[in-house]
Amino acid sequence: MNDQYELYCLADRLFYDTLDGRRGEHPDFPQATREVPEGWRHQASDTWMHYAPAGGRTPAQGWKIHVSACVEDAERALDVVWDYCVPRGIAFKFLRSLPVMSMLNSKAAPRGSSGKLVTIYPVDDSQLELTLKELDGLLRGVRGPYVLSDLRYGEGPLFVRYGGFVPRHCLSTSGELVLAVEDGDGRLVPDVREPAFTVPSWVTLPAFLEPHLAARNAVTTNGLPYQVESVMQFSNGGGVYLGRDLRTGDRVVLKEARPHAGLDAAGRDAVARLAHERDMLERLAGLDAVPALIDYFTLGDHHFLVQEFVDGNPLQRLLVQKYPLTRADHDEETRAAYTSWVLDTLPKVRRAVESLHERGVVFGDLHPNNILVTGDGRLVLIDYEVATLAEDRARAALGHPAFGAPRDRHGVDIDVYALACLCFGLFAPQLTIMLPLDRAKILQLAELVTETFPVPPEVVEEAVRTIVGTQPVAAPRIPRPGRDGWPEVREATARAILASATPEREDRLFPGDVAQFRPGGGVNFAHGAAGVLYALERAGAGRFPEHEEWLRRRALDPAPGTGIGFYDGLHGVAHVLEELGHRQDALDVVARCLRERWESLELGLFGGLAGVGLNLFHLGERAGEPGLTELAHRVVGICADRLGGPDDVPEISGGTNPRAGLMYGSAGPALLFTHAYERTGDTSLLDSAAVALRQDLRRCTRNEDGSLQVTQGWRILPYLDEGSVGIALALSRYLAHRDDEGFRDALKGCGLVTRGGFYVQPGLFTGRGGMILALGAERASAHDAPGVDIDLAAQLHGLGWHALPYGGGLAFPGDQLLRLSMDFATGTAGVLFAMSTVLHDQPVFLPFTGPPGGTGSLTKAPPVLEPAERLHSHEPSKEV
Repeated sequence: MNDQYELYCLADRLFYDTLDGRRGEHPDFPQATREVPEGWRHQASDTWMHYAPAGGRTPAQGWKIHVSACVEDAERALDVVWDYCVPRGIAFKFLRSLPVMSMLNSKAAPRGSSGKLVTIYPVDDSQLELTLKELDGLLRGVRGPYVLSDLRYGEGPLFVRYGGFVPRHCLSTSGELVLAVEDGDGRLVPDVREPAFTVPSWVTLPAFLEPHLAARNAVTTNGLPYQVESVMQFSNGGGVYLGRDLRTGDRVVLKEARPHAGLDAAGRDAVARLAHERDMLERLAGLDAVPALIDYFTLGDHHFLVQEFVDGNPLQRLLVQKYPLTRADHDEETRAAYTSWVLDTLPKVRRAVESLHERGVVFGDLHPNNILVTGDGRLVLIDYEVATLAEDRARAALGHPAFGAPRDRHGVDIDVYALACLCFGLFAPQLTIMLPLDRAKILQLAELVTETFPVPPEVVEEAVRTIVGTQPVAAPRIPRPGRDGWPEVREATARAILASATPEREDRLFPGDVAQFRPGGGVNFAHGAAGVLYALERAGAGRFPEHEEWLRRRALDPAPGTGIGFYDGLHGVAHVLEELGHRQDALDVVARCLRERWESLELGLFGGLAGVGLNLFHLGERAGEPGLTELAHRVVGICADRLGGPDDVPEISGGTNPRAGLMYGSAGPALLFTHAYERTGDTSLLDSAAVALRQDLRRCTRNEDGSLQVTQGWRILPYLDEGSVGIALALSRYLAHRDDEGFRDALKGCGLVTRGGFYVQPGLFTGRGGMILALGAERASAHDAPGVDIDLAAQLHGLGWHALPYGGGLAFPGDQLLRLSMDFATGTAGVLFAMSTVLHDQPVFLPFTGPPGGTGSLTKAPPVLEPAERLHSHEPSKEV
């Protein structure tokens, strides 16, 4: 699970939210409540408390100091830093609360930034040296995790790294906007924050730090009886390595634990859990389902456990390989074969778990990644760091959220509950993660599983009884897409969205993805109010003046740091305002955007130049503003100059490489070039569109079912945002003007992904909603008659896997499935919009993706409310 989502789960049971309204339950550190010193500036965020002298000189970048601390020493460390920095006028920041500190040092936290309780910003090397020297004495005895991105100063909790002090941004090699520092030639380059200490090539390590670097480099694995061959897995708590015992030649697994790092809910660090795992393996020695313990040792202050290497595949990997519903060619025979494999596997897992119970041990963390299956059929359970003794009837402090038992289960009942979830997890992967949102959801999942797979009903019924427990539940009556009528489904979905509205809040109107808590995120198209209001109107669910007024006020006075892109910023907000009839507001918002340094944006549709150019074309024509159209053509030229050739992108998408797809890849610029051609007839623009499309298709691969999907090396993606179905929308628009056999074949391959029977998430950008939208676009391009065909009916019915009740209506969970979302990109509004593209009686398309002549605008242009003001100011603005 993405750790940032876990942080936003603390505040509310149903929605991702900040802790601002729940500080009584999750109090800040006492230091966060101190009066701001006179002459100092203070800024609070969800995670950090920032302090700086108002008249002080803080450089843009330099050597920064990080202070780490364990939970027990955190308040002492904060007191020392405050009392040291304030009298000396040194800027600093610190994590605001213990829950935030624990979350950012949890096992799932990012390794590169974990462990940092305090950041201090010395103005020069002299102050750096003095501050380190003096704080080293003052913080003596404070214990903390090693900050992996930094160089440790001495043996205490102080660490240093060269990096940015103030937020500046540049484009990374992957084409994304990232935090930046200035290199020796004055150019902005990415501020690399990897979990390893490095010194930028243009920076000289201060001489007083050289002995500390030498001490760091002196720790090696030389002399150990084990040779590390490869990394199997990293977490914030340490690593798992494949190695070889030099004495026997046998392959082994080495598990590493870092002290004070990788905290669990009980506050235990990775070292405590690894020692506990060693004790459990000793107790379970000799069981076929348990890897043999070989050794336990320390190196430096890191602990290592050595265990038998089991040459097998995780059950999760086998699930991904075998699961039939993700394939376009799944049929009754493949579903039956898969069901047979599941029914053969489940009893083996149960016997393995019961063998632990016979030794008095509760596994406590049963899920498919912790189950290995060897080629000869041996089944082995791995990872015993949260195992407990059955007699203690305890609960695990860590666990997979889709398999974690409710609080009324203890001891062996925790494993029994996880086994029941595994039964569902093999037929409906990950979906038991939704049960905390609505326990009765298990009844609908049971119905869907038994109607989809030929599994004996008694198997599913037994799992349901285990999950439900002693408290009976009844499934609520909510309309079901694909079964109930469109008006009823639309009304129920809109009801849930409107029930969630919080117009009294300043940061967001509708709850959505955690991205809405970035600057401007509560307003924008993807995650904010603009996208929700757009979806409601386009679906025919109505206009809501109070909510539109909320959006107008915040669009005209945006929060500092608000982006200017289409889906992540103000251009998308302007688009929605214009569509809703607030044309002058839209023009004012775009004028603000044009005062920004928009030329430096990346090329994509989501937050880059493609989205900006498309919106300028649209608004220029709708508002009769030729100046905007001229700027749109300028954007086209910039994109063409920066595009490159068909082979100028790697064959792998994502990671350190530029991403493919409609939202972040070259399909967005392709769409822009095609629109520009439609306005000019310049065929060179179609040539550029073809190059862009070939760049994205270069990063696609054929799956076994014939579908074409974007490859990230370790997985393939069919989705709307950075998968192949989004590329299909750009291909379709291009093919409306120029025939190309290769592109038609690619379009067919991309379209096959909409024939899948299961998608882990329901959302528009990364789930089933995008498939429904693509099917609607496919029908529109083919000029098919209205109606619901068999593929579309199956996708609409498939929304039932994720449908949940809220506010007397129908809602859907967002990304990660941990909380409900109402936003356009990940949640209920996006699903509503997707359904409207195939069910509404008026044409509905994702902006700019419909067939030529129908770009997704309102079918009737709203009246001009007042004369359009000319846009003439292009000076950079500091307001946004």
